[in-house]
Amino acid sequence: MADKSQGLSQDFVHLARVALSERGQDIQAFLHRVARKRRDVDPQLAQDIIALLREAPTRSSPLRRSVEAAIPVDTDSRFQLLRVEANPEMPHEPVYFGEVRQTLDRLVEERRRVTDLFEAGLQPTRTVLFTGPPGVGKTLAARWIARELGKPLLILDLSAVMSSYLGRTGANLRHVLDYAKALDCVLLLDELDTIAKRRDDAGEIGELKRLVTVLLQQLDDWPSTGLLIAATNHSELLDPAIWRRFEQPLDFPLPTKEGINVFIQSLLEGKIQKSIEWSKVLSIIFYGKSYSEIEREINLARRSAALKGINLEAQLPEILRMSTRSKDDQIQLAIDLVTFGFASQRKAHELTGVARDTIRSRSNHDIQVI
Repeated sequence: MADKSQGLSQDFVHLARVALSERGQDIQAFLHRVARKRRDVDPQLAQDIIALLREAPTRSSPLRRSVEAAIPVDTDSRFQLLRVEANPEMPHEPVYFGEVRQTLDRLVEERRRVTDLFEAGLQPTRTVLFTGPPGVGKTLAARWIARELGKPLLILDLSAVMSSYLGRTGANLRHVLDYAKALDCVLLLDELDTIAKRRDDAGEIGELKRLVTVLLQQLDDWPSTGLLIAATNHSELLDPAIWRRFEQPLDFPLPTKEGINVFIQSLLEGKIQKSIEWSKVLSIIFYGKSYSEIEREINLARRSAALKGINLEAQLPEILRMSTRSKDDQIQLAIDLVTFGFASQRKAHELTGVARDTIRSRSNHDIQVI
């Protein structure tokens, strides 16, 4: 009994110390720990704490509004360091499959059912690292998560915190992260490799290396009340310690043919009659490209069609004719178009420029080999 009383006294003193610091996220994090620690010895206390956490102040409170009004700025340029999307909007629905789809769904589900996690002595994932080449949907995924959760998205381009006086860059970073901690939001740190490079890189100066230490401290201190997402196109440049600090790494690969097919359908739907057929054809051409590259090509075709005064369907064959592929690739495309039933030999010839005799002979040869 004495041990229990002493433990409660220690918890109370620590809670008072944290409360006096006026950092709400630290208070909530500490209460989470107390609830987990007391769950077995004092279930009622743990349940009461969880109930209080459920009723914690929301973003609509006067306190939240006052915090939101003071977006951090760089002391040199006076430019705002954060871009705030209060109601994130999607240019189009993202297309994800496999592990990426499962992980994104789970991250959202954790936040929607956070009470179930608390009652099991767990917390939702706090920090996530998105890796992969440019244009594969990393930023879009952060925006999608924020939209699904009904939370604002705060975007920090880490190159923006780089002050002309490097000694102030660490202060900029701390200022931004402390600001985000006080909000019920999703924070995206874009271009993480800008400041989180390996500390054994001889080409980096001491101040930039110290920024890694600042970031590590902030990641360790990140509360479960918010979700921090970082994104990088160059994961190989990251300091190993940065990798270890993120609870959930997630790699975004280049889209599969299936993903490309679905994505192109979403871009063409309602704009042409044969969107399904054209999506299948174009998925062959665009295999190996990112979503952003594909969208750019489709938009170029739409602009060209508008300027020529023709419908989009009449312009799309130009994408095939103008595709920069070797002769062997063009032949293979023509064969795939016929083999998969996407086009007749005549249509395949029109779209690729490959002779019908070549298509016929190579198709027959492939069938015999199989």
